[in-house]
Amino acid sequence: MPSSPSDATDSTSPAHGAARLLGDKVYEDLMQLLGTPGFEPRARLPGETALSQRLGVSRPVLRQALARLRDEGRVSVRKGSGTFVTDALPQAHPISLSTLENIADIRAFLEFRLFVEGEAAAQAALMRTTDQMHHIRLCRERFDQALAEGSDAVAEDIAFHDAVAQSCGNRFFGMTMTALAPQTRFSIGLSRSLAGRPQGERRAGVCNEHAAVEQAIERQDAAAARQAMEAHLRGGIARLFGH
Repeated sequence: MPSSPSDATDSTSPAHGAARLLGDKVYEDLMQLLGTPGFEPRARLPGETALSQRLGVSRPVLRQALARLRDEGRVSVRKGSGTFVTDALPQAHPISLSTLENIADIRAFLEFRLFVEGEAAAQAALMRTTDQMHHIRLCRERFDQALAEGSDAVAEDIAFHDAVAQSCGNRFFGMTMTALAPQTRFSIGLSRSLAGRPQGERRAGVCNEHAAVEQAIERQDAAAARQAMEAHLRGGIARLFGH
């Protein structure tokens, strides 16, 4: 049954909420595609019909996700030509995975993230939009759920940190997180293999740390957001190295 005009504008309706959740998923699916064959920088995206069929969503939902990518500078529209991936994605691997060769490298990498992500969280508290706040919350909930289901939750962990970086009003923070995603994935995976998957108090600690970051950003408390993110990353160092 067609939606009424009031349904289209009622931001509190269940349909609206479901559409937003689906839009978030499509956005994340597109993010996973960017940089892969056929979606490299400067590549032309498939048409809306083909892309919506590939992702299994309607064209209006697809357009919402594409609009978000345009706002972030990840894709651009050329009138009469289509939508293209921009050069915002790293075209090469600025830091090779081989640089994370040992435990000392992982510790150094986590300490580097303290500086970048602590400031990103502070800026996100000041600059985030309502939709971006919703996305941060959604990523945090998905991380919690993945852990509860016994997953290593590596992808969900990275998605949460990326959501914070993408909300800080400076695309270079997001670009940095995108460029460092392979190293982040590698370091988290190796850390989990050495320390084991988070369980019991350790799992609760990680979830509480993410929640503290989210809550500070929601309150728009920059100092608290910076402190919460740094405490989270320091907690990761402590859990792995014992101090």
